[in-house]
Amino acid sequence: MGAVIGLLVGTGAVLVMLSFSDRDDKKPARSRRVGALARLVERSGIPRLTSANLIGACFAAAMIAGSATLIVTAVPMVALMAAAVAGYLPFLMIKRRVSARAKALRVSWPDAVDALVSAVRAGMSLPEALIDLARRGPEPLRPSFAAFAAEHRATGSFVSALTVLQDHLADPVADRVIASLRIAREVGGTDLGTVLRTLSTLLREDARTRGDIEARQSWTVSAARMAVAAPWITLAMLCTRPEAVAAYNSWSGALVIALAGVLSVAAYRVMLAIGRLPIEPRMIT
Repeated sequence: MGAVIGLLVGTGAVLVMLSFSDRDDKKPARSRRVGALARLVERSGIPRLTSANLIGACFAAAMIAGSATLIVTAVPMVALMAAAVAGYLPFLMIKRRVSARAKALRVSWPDAVDALVSAVRAGMSLPEALIDLARRGPEPLRPSFAAFAAEHRATGSFVSALTVLQDHLADPVADRVIASLRIAREVGGTDLGTVLRTLSTLLREDARTRGDIEARQSWTVSAARMAVAAPWITLAMLCTRPEAVAAYNSWSGALVIALAGVLSVAAYRVMLAIGRLPIEPRMIT
């Protein structure tokens, strides 16, 4: 058993090291956005993170947690459940980062649009106003506008710089703002300030409404998560007793644990489906 555990841990470590190679950095940016996992990684905003990195981290976490639990409890089914939970944790952390980043961007955009309105009123051109946001805009948006400024200085193309900004943000709200900027740039006219003010009002109302809904549902979701986790914490405590280990090492005990795991996962997924807010689709141009 020790040799098998060592082999599994070693294999996981090798896969993690291979996942951090720079092979994916040579692929075009568009090819990395194929699939739901790649889109999730893209929206996390973590530099150099790829789908292979995330899968390797999940595999390594599962191997380490499963091996440690098997050593402590000596119950293979409990170790398998611990490995499954630990393997899901990196993915869950990325999802939470995506949610937090989307919330920060959603709250920041009204202030950014207001700053654009003020800059346009002061006589600045639209590219100059966007470049100025890299220094004076909301903090979560500054790195993205710095990328816009670098692309605009390098190419002199406003459209190309907007594309870089959109790819860097990878956010549905940013897509709406950038689409409005594209139209304003192409159509022109004297109504740019009115369009931006209207957009700022809509974004602020949307952020306030979504924030209220998230605040009201957060305590319900937290209570549901605690209800799912409580039986497994109890099981972990029971596995410290020899008689419990003997019971759960039997086929009937393994079946009970497996059935409880399936029911817990099903209940958790149903809870998430009921409480999930609609996700605004991106406007990819």
